[in-house]
Amino acid sequence: MTKGKIILASASPRRQFLLKEIGLEFTIDPPHIDESFPVDMPIKNVPSYLAEKKAKALLSKITDEIIIASDTVVILGTQILNKPADRQEAIQMLTNLSGKTHIVITAVCLLSKEQSDCFEDQTEVTFKKLSKEEIEFYVDNYKPYDKAGAYGAQDWIGMVAIERIVGSYFTVMGLPIHKVYERLKLF
Repeated sequence: MTKGKIILASASPRRQFLLKEIGLEFTIDPPHIDESFPVDMPIKNVPSYLAEKKAKALLSKITDEIIIASDTVVILGTQILNKPADRQEAIQMLTNLSGKTHIVITAVCLLSKEQSDCFEDQTEVTFKKLSKEEIEFYVDNYKPYDKAGAYGAQDWIGMVAIERIVGSYFTVMGLPIHKVYERLKLF
């Protein structure tokens, strides 16, 4: 599919799994960047901004490789739900998502010395109403502190709480693999 080597700019086990499942070989080099963004930036632009920022952080390290960088945000109303800092914040996020529909946007940036291709995918997710006990069980047993919105669609809570998905399940997991595959073929 691609002629160069691939570097995944992420420590996410879910992104690694998805790339392996489509047969890609890659190395892992998560950039250690400040993931802040301008306060006046429209929230729907945040994942693309951060994915590109992550990819560019590795640009000086490559010669003929292709970097794959990605960022996922969960948006409820007009608020971004990032990765929770602690148990209480995770519980609060899931309480806020309970019984509601939210948007998940995952952006991807493919970057080499010669070219750049940044794109995103958006999925609508509806949660059933969750009890306090269900939320606490999930947070205490699955420790979702590395996940935007404090949940993983592939985890227990995704199996019991997600009533409806309009869009790609893989976008919710953190990588719209169908789009990554198509774009890499063209890269």
